[in-house]
Amino acid sequence: MNQGVRWYIIQTYSGYENAVKKDLERRVESMGMVDLIFRIIVPEETIVEKNAKGEEKEKVKQLFPGYVFVEMIVTDESWFVVRNTPQVTGFLGSSGGGTKPVPLSPDEINQILLKIGVINKPTFDHLIGKQVEVINGSWEGLKGEVSAVDNDQEKVIVDLDLFGRSTPTEIDASEIKEII
Repeated sequence: MNQGVRWYIIQTYSGYENAVKKDLERRVESMGMVDLIFRIIVPEETIVEKNAKGEEKEKVKQLFPGYVFVEMIVTDESWFVVRNTPQVTGFLGSSGGGTKPVPLSPDEINQILLKIGVINKPTFDHLIGKQVEVINGSWEGLKGEVSAVDNDQEKVIVDLDLFGRSTPTEIDASEIKEII
């Protein structure tokens, strides 16, 4: 990912989120901003509602009414293009008066992107039966075999040789690397 590429939240008039998305996508193309403004999303989820007759009907619901998420590099030009798109009232985290907006942290945006299915949670099933080395934490430097994984918690069970015995040990998946 390019340096400076971050996610920002723009405020819109409620109900105009998709119109803002379409307008901004057109403006990015027509004003030559494709190298600065990348993805524009309106987080939505499909829910099933029952009407008075008990019939089920699918409905698309905005997760964040009045907000559009934009992945971009903030420069004076890109900030101007987004800020001056019709129906945009400003950036969330910008106090106005020309101050630049505050980006979302990677953890914040990843939770949202996971919820709407733009990205998938990593799985570690491929590590079962593989030899790994612990690269961080209390067991750093030890090697063992992965016997189980918990994809939801992003943990693995590694059989480590402790005191001459194979001991199943729960370790964060980020703290191991596969030995090839």
